[in-house]
Amino acid sequence: MAFETAAAGIDFSQAFVESLQNDFKNLSLETKKKYPQIKESCEEAIVKLRNATATPQSSIYYTINQVMYPLVQGCESKDIKLIKCCLPIIQKLITQQVVDQKGARYITDTLWSLMESGIEEVKILQSVTLLLTTNTVVHGETLARTLVLCFRLHFTKNSTTINTAGATVRQLVNLVFERVIAEDEQISSSENPPLPRQVNLEDLKTPSGIAPKGLPPCAADAYLLFQDLVQLVNADQPYWLIGMTEMTRTFGLELLESVLTQFSVVFFKNAEFSFLLKERVCALVIKLFSPNIKYRNTIPASIQQATPFDKPYFPISMRLLRVVSILIQKYHSLLVTECEIFLSLIVKFLDPDKPTWQRSLALEVLHKMTIQPELLNSFCECYDLKKHTTSIFQDIVNSLGAYVQSLFVNPQLQSATTIPMTQGQPPAFLGAGMPTGPGVSPQPGFFSRGVWLPVVITFPTGSTKSTYLEMLDKIEPPLIPDGYGISIAYACLLEIIRSLHITIVPQQQTDGQTVTYASTGCNKDLNCQLINSSWCGLLAALSPLIEASTDESITENVLKAVQTYGSLCGMLDLQTPRDAFITAICKSSLPPHYALTVLNTVTPGVNLRVQRTDNQDIHSQYITPYAETDYRQQVVAVGTPLPTSSLPVGTHQGPVMLTAKNLQSMRALLNLAHCYGSILGTSWHLVLTTLQHLVWILGLKPSTGGSLKAGRTTADAVITNAVMADLPVLSTMLSRLFESSQYLDDVALHHLINALCKLSQEAMELAYSNREPSLFAVAKLLETGLVNMSRIEVLWRPLTNHLLEVCHHPHIRMREWGVEAVTYLVKAALQHKYTVPLRENQKLQTLLLGPLAELSSVPHGDVRQRQLECVLQILHGAGETLSHGWPLVLGIIGAVSDHHGENLIRIAFQCLQLVITDFLPVMPWRCLPLCVDTVAKFGSQTQELNISLTAVGLMWNISDYFHQNQAKLSQTLTEDVSVLPDFPGTLNMPSFDKLWMCLYARLGDLCVDPRPAVRKSAGQTLFSTISAHGSLLKQSTWQAVLWQVLFPLLDKVRSLSNAASSEKVDTGGNILIHHTRNTAQKQWAETQVLTLSGVARVFNTKRQLLQALGDFPRAWSLLLEFIENAALSKNNEVSFAALKSFQEILYLNKSQAVDNKVATNEERDIWAIAWKVWLKIGTEVTVLVLESENSDDFYLPTQAFLTALIQIFPNVFQHVKNNFSLEDLKQLCLVLTNAVTVPVYGESTAYILPSSGDVSLTPLHDGVLHAMELLQKEAISRNNSKMIPDIFKQLLIFGKFTCNPPNFSKFDVKQNKFAPEWITMNYIPFGEKAITMAVKLYEKTAENSDVINANVLHDIISALHTPLALKYNCVSSSTWKLAANSLIIVLRVGLPVARNHGNQFASMWNELAVTLNEFLFPKIGAPSDRGLDELVADELTDCQLIELLRTEVLPYSANIPKQFILKVVVLLNRGSIHSATNTNIDSETELTLREEFAKICFETLLQFSLIDGDNEALVIGDEKEGVAGKLAVTALLHRFQEVLKKYIDDEKLSGKCPLPRYRLSEISFVLKAVTTLIISLKKASVGKEDNTAWEQLIALYPYLVECTTTTSTQVSRPLREALLQFCDLLQPPYSKSITNGNK
Repeated sequence: MAFETAAAGIDFSQAFVESLQNDFKNLSLETKKKYPQIKESCEEAIVKLRNATATPQSSIYYTINQVMYPLVQGCESKDIKLIKCCLPIIQKLITQQVVDQKGARYITDTLWSLMESGIEEVKILQSVTLLLTTNTVVHGETLARTLVLCFRLHFTKNSTTINTAGATVRQLVNLVFERVIAEDEQISSSENPPLPRQVNLEDLKTPSGIAPKGLPPCAADAYLLFQDLVQLVNADQPYWLIGMTEMTRTFGLELLESVLTQFSVVFFKNAEFSFLLKERVCALVIKLFSPNIKYRNTIPASIQQATPFDKPYFPISMRLLRVVSILIQKYHSLLVTECEIFLSLIVKFLDPDKPTWQRSLALEVLHKMTIQPELLNSFCECYDLKKHTTSIFQDIVNSLGAYVQSLFVNPQLQSATTIPMTQGQPPAFLGAGMPTGPGVSPQPGFFSRGVWLPVVITFPTGSTKSTYLEMLDKIEPPLIPDGYGISIAYACLLEIIRSLHITIVPQQQTDGQTVTYASTGCNKDLNCQLINSSWCGLLAALSPLIEASTDESITENVLKAVQTYGSLCGMLDLQTPRDAFITAICKSSLPPHYALTVLNTVTPGVNLRVQRTDNQDIHSQYITPYAETDYRQQVVAVGTPLPTSSLPVGTHQGPVMLTAKNLQSMRALLNLAHCYGSILGTSWHLVLTTLQHLVWILGLKPSTGGSLKAGRTTADAVITNAVMADLPVLSTMLSRLFESSQYLDDVALHHLINALCKLSQEAMELAYSNREPSLFAVAKLLETGLVNMSRIEVLWRPLTNHLLEVCHHPHIRMREWGVEAVTYLVKAALQHKYTVPLRENQKLQTLLLGPLAELSSVPHGDVRQRQLECVLQILHGAGETLSHGWPLVLGIIGAVSDHHGENLIRIAFQCLQLVITDFLPVMPWRCLPLCVDTVAKFGSQTQELNISLTAVGLMWNISDYFHQNQAKLSQTLTEDVSVLPDFPGTLNMPSFDKLWMCLYARLGDLCVDPRPAVRKSAGQTLFSTISAHGSLLKQSTWQAVLWQVLFPLLDKVRSLSNAASSEKVDTGGNILIHHTRNTAQKQWAETQVLTLSGVARVFNTKRQLLQALGDFPRAWSLLLEFIENAALSKNNEVSFAALKSFQEILYLNKSQAVDNKVATNEERDIWAIAWKVWLKIGTEVTVLVLESENSDDFYLPTQAFLTALIQIFPNVFQHVKNNFSLEDLKQLCLVLTNAVTVPVYGESTAYILPSSGDVSLTPLHDGVLHAMELLQKEAISRNNSKMIPDIFKQLLIFGKFTCNPPNFSKFDVKQNKFAPEWITMNYIPFGEKAITMAVKLYEKTAENSDVINANVLHDIISALHTPLALKYNCVSSSTWKLAANSLIIVLRVGLPVARNHGNQFASMWNELAVTLNEFLFPKIGAPSDRGLDELVADELTDCQLIELLRTEVLPYSANIPKQFILKVVVLLNRGSIHSATNTNIDSETELTLREEFAKICFETLLQFSLIDGDNEALVIGDEKEGVAGKLAVTALLHRFQEVLKKYIDDEKLSGKCPLPRYRLSEISFVLKAVTTLIISLKKASVGKEDNTAWEQLIALYPYLVECTTTTSTQVSRPLREALLQFCDLLQPPYSKSITNGNK
């Protein structure tokens, strides 16, 4: 601070000195007149300054102290003008920091004198301030003097001075302490800081004006100043501030407060200061508190024994509390015991008997503390945690609680007070005229028990703003508004909770919602103590606040605080306080009367009945006007109460009203559970019970996935629009609550699930008494499960076990939701993406599907339906992942049985279909047998036929799968065979074959199902699978197929068929059944057909394989036995099918028999059996017809059957022909004959229609004849001629049927019921074909000795006799024509043989003669409609026969019996005239004349009767024979004459009218015959001449001449011819006459 510091400083100082010189010059001018001595001094000063400039070595301070003299003089002059000149110069000096301690003392004294004179007080203060603030020159007494100076100015009369001085004092007191801090920093930052001081506290106990030893200068000043301030406040004399005349406590307290507030560092760093604080300040405070504590508001003033000093004085009380507040907040650690006292005092301030202002001040202090978590912690740590101290923190909280409760004690119950109380008036009665009424929002506040307290002040969280503690200018206690106390108390309570939260949850590590709480052991103790000390008080305060709050936001804040606090309790695992706070929210969520009944049953430990002292009259008096607008009273929803077990049935059924606040509390409850679920533990039950009741009252019902939706409101439920809009929000909150359970740890999650289960259990118990249950718990169990899929193992068992119990419940809604939950969970669980994929986690799959499978034990159909629908959805959604779950799935599907009804079966079957069609490839092989069994179960269910049929179809799908995956299955199946059944009798059957056997066995069972359609379908499938996939089986397995599937099946079918009823099936009239299926017996017949043909097909297609098995012959015999049995069945369908099967098993060997040309013995045996069976069937079936006509069950085999039977014969025959005996042939013939003779029914018409190429043979006839052909071929090829006669015999029997069909008219009488249906069979084509065959055979075998010996020719002629004799009487003209042609052919072949073996043929000639005679001269002539061409053809046939006689008989008369020859001549004779002697002539029918026939007969006759013996064809050696010949000619001629004579007569009579055509023909023929005869006679040798004949001939001549008159050319031509022949007769030839003459 010297001038010589630096060049810049000198320059500056130069200017400063010049400025000073100017100032002094001005001052000298000013004082020149009045104060010459001052003028001189000024001039001296100017000189000194100039000298100082010239000699820079001199001290500046010395110079300044010298030049200061004129200024002091100027101030002492009391001249205002002069003073005004001097003070600025002094200030300039101070400002320029050129004043040292000495100078400062001068200045101080000068200012003191000015102060005492009362001149320029403000300037004085300015100067003092400058003096102290510019630097730290002023110390010790000088400092004390300046401070006293300011104090004294503070107590002057001028208000400006007072205020300025007050401000200056405050500034300077602070300055003193600031210097301490600066000094301390300087010391500590110096190079060698001093060692810590040793303070002797004993020295300090005696106050004095000397600072303790060792304190640095600034600290010493501050110590003495602070000590004196305490002295002054305590109304004692100061030791250092000498010269103080006056001081007020209020100002002193303010200064103390200011120092304590700003300079706590000083007190903590310096023990001397700490001592002052402890010993002096605290004593002072406690002393000053005394009147406040002693004073009782409740005692009337007249009784108070107190002096005015003892009465609490607002300014002091207020300032005292401010100091206390600072002491507690800032010096708590220094003043532990003292703070305990202070806090107790503040708590006492809250007593109801204290004045309102006092209570309000105390609240403001508390408010300041409550926002400081560390402070509250230290209270708790220092007091509550210690054993022998007051629990201050607890007292604070409790006092707040008591305070809040005291506010709602009705004012009329309180005594009158000194301050007029308006507390307790609801706003409707306030003078302020606050608007109330509908549509006007009321002021926020609290209203309870008739007391209305508005909220008059609010604070931002974590901050405080005192109102009355800041009223430093007020002397009288202010009027405190009604709601001020509660407003602050409300803020304090919330702040306490906030501070606790900050302490206990230092940082929120949030993963999702969970608050992780981590604390050390000692921390934990403190935190627990914080809760234990505060919970009762907080609950006591907050409960009434929630209840009384009329403002939504206030309620919201309180509820939030309660939630937070509850969560803290939970975190610290303090269950009682946690439950108490949760109960508080629960309680406010429900209407009061309702809450008590509901919650008391849940939480017996927490008593909800808070003590009340309601005065009912007053209460009702106030509630009425306010109720319209009180938000608490707004009923927003009315619903029905949820029945609870605590209430007997029938009670408490009135509607329940929910207010807006209830819903708000509900939200808070949801929020609590959502955010702090992890710490709720056992109180979940309480929370959930409450939510359940609310949900019920609001009418929220569960919907998909467990979320809740507003249901339809019932008649007694009313919900306002606002709430209706809010319901989805509440529902979402509820859902979110349970969604957040995914963030809970496992233990917390179990708590939640246990609570839900317990709730659900209660609902179930209620539902037993048929009261509508709440489904809340079940829905929320579902929701909880859904969000915790990632740790499914933790919760699955407890969750699903409970839900399964619910599914068993008799109440339909209950179990409906139980099953909804189970199925929904299972579906979701299967769809969830797990860390280990589900498809690889067998244990998890089984775990997840377990509950679904357990539903199968539920007896209720609705549950089972949902279960199956779920399975269907699972299959659609997650089927491919269910590798290990298939046994369970199939178990569920298979658990459905007939008694469950069609609907369930249908759904289950849909599932099964899906499994079979889509999932066989992903199914482990060990499930396949189960799969087959399950499908079979559905095949055998009887509820729905179509399902059974489709199930059978699925069997086919399975078989296809087995087939396509043969390789894969064969590999995997080797692992473990325990799941496959055993099939005894087959060793070492491969597992793959066992699978097939499972399938076949099941299909086999279905083949004997009671329903025909199922049997049919199963049968078809069984045999189709065997034929399609049987090749996959090992050879040895076929044994099992035969003996364990097929034969048992045939046996069962046979026995069931035999036992089947023949009653008509009643179809209920809605379905038409074909008559072939209208009895059970007929339906079983179809099954029999199917199984038999199926087994036969197996035998056919797998023949080689089966033959390789050892017991093939046994199997073959058994099969044939079944076939035989069936073939002999009375049912046409069965018997016919049996034949088809027979046919099939025989038919096979074409391809296979080629290999082994030589039949083995086994083969021979097999075919021998087949032949025996065929014979037995043939014999028995056809015998039945003949023998059983009397029995009731009269039966005829059909044509189809017989046809089939006969058609089988060739197949059998080709294998047995080598050993075919005559006996066999006879039996066969018997069968064939009988078969042909069986009558035909109407329905068999098809079999009368022609089949094969033979136009009109029926299949049966065709077959029979084919059999005959085979026989004859075999007989001829093997030269087995022994059989040939029998074959002929048989063919001829058939041939005879042309004219004599088998007669069955005997049945007509006895079996009338059949008669109308019988049809006359056309045997003609059959017989004709048989004849033709016989003829052909004869042609081949005529000369065979057996044939000759058997007289076959005779038999043939005899057989042909009938049709020939009938001729035109035959049914078909083809018959006699065939017979005639056959006769011609046979005779051509046979006559030469007969001639050669005369003896054997004797009988034949007679038969032949009769036959020819009857044929050529039939009894009945040709029918009138026969055409000319036909007649000509017929005649030609006759002529051929005559021609045959002419060539084959007559020429060989020597080798032919004479008798026959004679008969032939007679026949020829007759033939030559036959046509003309036909008797039955009537005018309408023209006679058909066989001219050619007559001609050939005539010619033959003539040839053999007249021609010369040289011819050797026929010798008539015998006279008798000759006579016969003559007779013949004579008879002829006689007949001619008759005809001619009659013609001539008739023509004469007829005149010009011509004779009928036939008459003309007849005469024409006669004329032609005459011509012929003449020619023949001429040819005859002379030796044979017959004169009689000639004479008769000549006698005809006149008649011929008579005929010449005819006009008919038809007559005239032959007449001319005849007459011309007579030419030679006009003169007898000479030779003849000579011969005669010689004679």
